[in-house]
Amino acid sequence: MTFTPRTPRVVAARRLQRRKDRDQTGRFLAEGPQAVREALSAGAVVELFATAAAFQRYADLTTQTPAASVVTEEAMAVLAETVQPQGLVAVCEQLDVPLSDALAKRPRLVAVVAEVRDPGNAGTILRTADAAGASAVIFAGDAVDPYNGKCVRASAGSLFHVEVIRSPLAVVDDLRTSGLQVLATTGSGADDLDSLLDDGALGAPTAWLFGSEAHGLPESLLEAADRRVRVPIYGGAESLNLAAAAAVCLYASARAQRQ
Repeated sequence: MTFTPRTPRVVAARRLQRRKDRDQTGRFLAEGPQAVREALSAGAVVELFATAAAFQRYADLTTQTPAASVVTEEAMAVLAETVQPQGLVAVCEQLDVPLSDALAKRPRLVAVVAEVRDPGNAGTILRTADAAGASAVIFAGDAVDPYNGKCVRASAGSLFHVEVIRSPLAVVDDLRTSGLQVLATTGSGADDLDSLLDDGALGAPTAWLFGSEAHGLPESLLEAADRRVRVPIYGGAESLNLAAAAAVCLYASARAQRQ
C-alpha cells in the first residue's frame, strides 16, 4: 500500500510540523538520510516514510524498521519542509532529559542557549557542541523548540548524540552546584578568551552561556555567571555571529581540557 497526503498516518505525522502537536505527542520529524540514520542508531524512530525511489536507494535504512511505509511524491512533499526533499522522513520520540539527570553525570563541557529563538543558530550550536565533545546542550528560558524542523536539520544528526535539556532561564546555580564554572559570552566582557586560555582557566569543567544574536544574554544570567567573556576581534569586523562565536568558545574549552 502506498500512502497519500490524505492517509491518516501521513496527516498525523504532518501535524508534527507544529510545536503544539510536538509538545502534546512528545514526537517530532527528522528529515533526510543523515538525520534518519542517526535517529535509528539512537533508537528514536517510531515510524518511517519513504518514497518508492528512496525506499530502494536507502534500503540500509528502510529495512531497519518494520514501521517503514512507502508514500507518494505528493505525500512526501507535505511531510518534508525542505525545497528538494530527499525522500525520507521519520517520526521520532523526543529525547530531552531532565536537567538534574544530565548534571548528575558531572559533564565537563556544556552549552546553554538562553532565549535563542533562531532555529538555524540553535541547531548549529548543537552540532558544534557535539563536535567539540560537549555532553549536553541546554535550551533555557524562552528558547526555540529543539525539535523545530529547521533546528533538527541544522544539527545534522547531532541532536541524537548529546543530551538535550529544556530548562527555566535560572539555570546557573544548578550548573555551578554540579561543579561547572559558568562563563557568559558578551561583547563587553571583562575577560577575553585568549587570557582565559593563557592562564589555564578553560581546563576546568565549563558551561558556556550563549544569548540571542539580537539581544545577547539576559542581564540576570550575565550577573549570575562566574565570568563575562568576550571573543577578541583582531580585524575590522564588528563582531562574530552567534554560531561562530559559540564554535570558537567551545573549541577553546575542548582544546584546554585535552591538554
